[in-house]
Amino acid sequence: MLVAVLAGFLTDAAYPELAIWPLVFVGVALALLAQIGRSVGGAFLIGYTYGVSFYLVHVEWTSRYLGPVPWLALSLFEALFVGVGGIAITLAYRWVPRVWPGRWARLTALPAVVAALWIAKETVIGNFPYGGFPWARLAVSQSQSPFAEAVSWIGFAGLGFAIVWVTASAIEWVRVSAEPGGPLLPRPRALVGLVPLAAVLVVAGVVPAWQTAPQGSLTVASAQGNGPAGYFDVRSTGDVLRTQVDATEPLLGRDDIDVLLWPEGSVDDSVNPGTSAARTLDRITAALDAPLIANTVTVRGDEYFNTSFLWRTGEGITQTYDKRHPVPFGEYIPDRDFYMFFAPDLIGLVQRGYSPGTNPPVFDLGETIAGLAICFDVIYDEVIHEAARDGAEVYLLQTNNADFRGTDENQQQLAFARLRAIETGRWVVNLSTVGRSQVIDASGRTVDAIPADQPGAMVTTVGLRTGLTPSVVVGGWIDGAISVGGLAALAVAFVLVRRRRAADAVASSPEDANRPVPAEG
Repeated sequence: MLVAVLAGFLTDAAYPELAIWPLVFVGVALALLAQIGRSVGGAFLIGYTYGVSFYLVHVEWTSRYLGPVPWLALSLFEALFVGVGGIAITLAYRWVPRVWPGRWARLTALPAVVAALWIAKETVIGNFPYGGFPWARLAVSQSQSPFAEAVSWIGFAGLGFAIVWVTASAIEWVRVSAEPGGPLLPRPRALVGLVPLAAVLVVAGVVPAWQTAPQGSLTVASAQGNGPAGYFDVRSTGDVLRTQVDATEPLLGRDDIDVLLWPEGSVDDSVNPGTSAARTLDRITAALDAPLIANTVTVRGDEYFNTSFLWRTGEGITQTYDKRHPVPFGEYIPDRDFYMFFAPDLIGLVQRGYSPGTNPPVFDLGETIAGLAICFDVIYDEVIHEAARDGAEVYLLQTNNADFRGTDENQQQLAFARLRAIETGRWVVNLSTVGRSQVIDASGRTVDAIPADQPGAMVTTVGLRTGLTPSVVVGGWIDGAISVGGLAALAVAFVLVRRRRAADAVASSPEDANRPVPAEG
């Protein structure tokens, strides 16, 4: 149990803010070792303990403003999936060696099944319930490691699979070597078993990212207002807009800007024609002779949307993109009546419910197509991949981290942004209301930034790129193939183990039926 707790803490330490990326291998190794040889109930308990210890630290930022209830609820709930995944991994360690015996199978097939089951667990967490929460994927721990470039080839799921496969393979090499008849010291023959493991490490760490084609450049101005954009910040209508304008003022009059970017929630006032806010946006865009990408709340019928919009002088809003993945319990309450019964005060805080958007995540800027994602949209593959397939040459990402000031949340989100840049082979501008905001090039290198908790602006000439990486081309098929493959292998192992048990039972039964019957009389 203590090993599972330690494994959770060490796994989290591999992610930002600490970002000690090698620790993910240690954390995963301890988690796997704790699962070996357990009963089904014990496997769930170990997996659940690992999940709880990991999530309690990893998403502690959820308690920043709403207190411990959402933090505990999210951590304890997500850990349930980790517990179920722990059962599958324990069964793999029990069944696979019986079905596919031999050292090479132990060193290759068993780790592959274990790694695939880990990714299956991640895939479920990333899709269920309410659209899922793929925040803690193993690949994110490698945003600053030499293995990060592998995501352009095999995606987040592929990199996560490689991490677990390498770890599980190393565990099996040690276990096989320690068994009776195994070498007590590394001998040449025993070291051969490390060849697949070493090959994966070398390929993942040495092969460069897929190269997309340069297609010119775009000068992007980004303004971080550092305004009262938090849910519970004391403010009046238009206060956030005013801070954005103040941060932008030093840029006015420049003639080298192609587009101005403001963050999520940057316009907290009506921009209907003739309003003060509309006149302000016209003044800003006219002074820069460039369009503005901003964000506000829009209403259509009885539905609310978290909407990014493209504003042009004299035309107003010309294009919109609605956030695809509103945050459950933050931007809307699913099954409100059910949860209201358990936490009426907390649920009552979220009065407005945002609907998910359906429009394409791209804006046509004239000579450039910009890919978009609003806040947590960045953690969902389909939004990012769809933008690339729709022709995005650069990503302009908007977020509002005001509710999580002083926590790891912003750094964890930037890790996603960095990996998205590498995965898609495109530059990324990740702009926050309160920071930290960054411009990241296609190799994952930060080239410009605005510190957290202070207003500021940056003007950056970003590279434009075309072409699709293998990760984007294959997309969700990577997750699906790995997950289905792992579950199918476990199912096959189960069937074969059952058949062998049945055959062994027949072979070991008393042979009364074959003995001669004594004559009577």
